[in-house]
Amino acid sequence: MINGPVVFLILLAAIGWFGKNMSLIVAAGFLLSMKLIGLDAKVFPYLEAKGINLGVTIITISVLIPIANGAIGFKELGDAIKSPYAWIALASGIAVALIAKNGITLLSHDPHITAALVFGTILAVALFKGVAVGPLIGAGIAYLCMQIFNFFK
Repeated sequence: MINGPVVFLILLAAIGWFGKNMSLIVAAGFLLSMKLIGLDAKVFPYLEAKGINLGVTIITISVLIPIANGAIGFKELGDAIKSPYAWIALASGIAVALIAKNGITLLSHDPHITAALVFGTILAVALFKGVAVGPLIGAGIAYLCMQIFNFFK
């Protein structure tokens, strides 16, 4: 039962624990559980095909909660557009969403990149007190850098 993927998932969970990355601990623990109880053959193909979209949907729900509970409304939007910082935030939000879109493309074509992104995130959290924002934006930035590299190659 202890094979390469199980050892790798345990290692990732341990790195998540040392790096205080609860998302990585939960993800590795969930996948380990699915493997150990034998549901991996049914669950993994579905999550591999739909997981990123499910995750983006959950994140979108989280971002929309302040609108749904009334904390952000048209008044706050109107007040915000009067500030130059709001315009910078608007442009940044657009840029991040467009960069992350390419991250989905990269992860779907080169899923092995996820391991390097996870390790990079863990290193940044553990060594530089960074914040783990997930592999999607990291993949988007990687995609953008790869395109720039290929342009100059």
